[in-house]
Amino acid sequence: MAVSEAQKRAAAKYAREKTKTITLRLYPGDADILEHLGTQENKQGYLKRLIREDMEREA
Repeated sequence: MAVSEAQKRAAAKYAREKTKTITLRLYPGDADILEHLGTQENKQGYLKRLIREDMEREA
């Protein structure tokens, strides 16, 4: 089933109003980090889990 133009506009509006984008730059010296991140099936979920674990340790 194709997505209608109205659905595309609604999704774009939601993303614009309700989400934040964060950019992470990795340099050649960070190759080990990039390689490890590349092995993760769900990169966003992996990063969120690491951050939440860190927050719990700090609480």
